[in-house]
Amino acid sequence: MASAIIGGLIKQGTPANNILVVEPFDAARQRLQAEFAVRVLPQADSTLNEAGLVIWAVKPQTFKEAAQQTSAHCQEALHLSVAAGIRSDSIAHWLGTERVVRAMPNTPALVGLGQTGLFAREAVTASDKSWIEQVVATTGAFLWVDQEPLLDAVTAISGSGPAYVFFFIEAMVEAGIKMGLTTEQATQLAIGTFEGASQLAKTASEPPSVLRERVTSKGGTTYAALSSLQNAHVGDLFQTALKAAQQRAHELGDEFGA
Repeated sequence: MASAIIGGLIKQGTPANNILVVEPFDAARQRLQAEFAVRVLPQADSTLNEAGLVIWAVKPQTFKEAAQQTSAHCQEALHLSVAAGIRSDSIAHWLGTERVVRAMPNTPALVGLGQTGLFAREAVTASDKSWIEQVVATTGAFLWVDQEPLLDAVTAISGSGPAYVFFFIEAMVEAGIKMGLTTEQATQLAIGTFEGASQLAKTASEPPSVLRERVTSKGGTTYAALSSLQNAHVGDLFQTALKAAQQRAHELGDEFGA
């Protein structure tokens, strides 16, 4: 996710020299410098005093330690966290500032088609929000939620969502192969169908339920497939799966928070 944000900022016109990355791992640090020509540090130091915006693209289990090592150098900055599950109360406590925004992005940000949910603490100004929007817009679309627990729902729907799509693509490809198609043919059909259907759902004035009904003639092939799914209660099972993702996002806050 850090690479997606860095790449998006540079593509938008931010000079690479204006971006400073703290990366403790040598290989990752060398890759970032080679790929983006940004400034890199092996650990936080007073260089961060110049930062106006700090983006936290760290794993939930390492956030507290990283924040404690960094907080003395950037308490005047605006902070944007893309760490799953870590609540803004914990982040504000660790960093000693209330200017904290939480984001829940997803991996299509890597190709500029991400979906990001955002939540801001009360101390975050309208100007701060505008700055955050400019940064996040480089990776795709975004939306604000006014209650932080809703980010757990965002995590379940879009944060983890690409994996659900890949799961169904895998199943469609496997089915196609079993029906006699080559791997290449089945993959093209499966991915192309998701891509086309998503674009149709995005541009159509009708909701997805109506679009589904339009391609489901009673007694036809689509009807047979959907009836099989409904008889197996796939819709209910899928909602249960999303609820599990939402619950796990909540648990991460309990597990790794302050």
